[in-house]
Amino acid sequence: MKRFHGQYPTHRLRRLRQHPGLRSMVCENRLSVQQLVLPLFVRSGRHLRREVKSMPGVFQLSPDEILHTARQAHSLGIPAILLFGLPDKKDAKASGAYARNGIVQKTVRLLKKEIPGLLVITDVCLCEYMSHGHCGIVRNGKILNDPSVHLLADTALSHAEAGADIVAPSDMMDGRVRAIRQALDHKGLTDVPILSYAAKFASAYYGPFREAAESTPQFGDRRSYQMDPANVGEALREVSLDVQEGADMVMVKPALAYLDVLHQVKSTFGLPTAAYAVSGEYAMIKAAAARGWIDERAVTLESLLAMRRAGADFLITYSAMDVATWIKG
Repeated sequence: MKRFHGQYPTHRLRRLRQHPGLRSMVCENRLSVQQLVLPLFVRSGRHLRREVKSMPGVFQLSPDEILHTARQAHSLGIPAILLFGLPDKKDAKASGAYARNGIVQKTVRLLKKEIPGLLVITDVCLCEYMSHGHCGIVRNGKILNDPSVHLLADTALSHAEAGADIVAPSDMMDGRVRAIRQALDHKGLTDVPILSYAAKFASAYYGPFREAAESTPQFGDRRSYQMDPANVGEALREVSLDVQEGADMVMVKPALAYLDVLHQVKSTFGLPTAAYAVSGEYAMIKAAAARGWIDERAVTLESLLAMRRAGADFLITYSAMDVATWIKG
């Protein structure tokens, strides 16, 4: 029988996919433990581990439990945690946010004393401390920008004075990066970097976080200060302004649904750029995996790799400890 000899391709890209070692050798993007940041939620008490129902495996922790978890993360090679605080009391001026002995400030001092090699990043916002749950001062139903910025600067300064290595404003008030930079510099804290939540969108993916941080707004929503999910050009303007005001690093939040924004931010500005794999992303993977619909490990790693491919230098993820174990294993 006569065989048909077709026009076979000269270039066969499959040649480089035939062997695991070869695939590894030509891999363009990689995940490493050194790229991971673990978010943690702290509240007062001792031996407290209160699981967040919508985020299996995530807990509100007392400072002693935070220390235990941070030690575990550090032993796995995770270089940093991102700390969120839940105060005992809330008020209309978020006084717990910038109190010298506030929950974050006390926990930062503990962590830096016991694990000096761990990078402690603090989330700088007011929503967890406000009785109304918004990220700024409210008057007649309106969130006021400039008075809120003063409180944010006080909060960042109190975190840095407690020993925070990096402060990360997440409020999305205009001008807050400049105010924070000036407050830090005025106190001689010129070496403390600012990681700005520069492109933070008003996203439906934050739902589980509001349970974890107990920060659900008591009225309205956050669309007057967080970004419209439809806008990319505006995101670049936000990042540009934060860079001009003194941001050392920038963040895109959420991550997976905003990979195009992440790519443009990294390509345009070239600064160290974080991607935050937010609570909704984490919860969806956990829920589907619990039902046997997806492979949790494979989907988590693929999602984080997508963020790296889009341009993220480091990854804030609630799965950091699992990912570190998977990578090292």
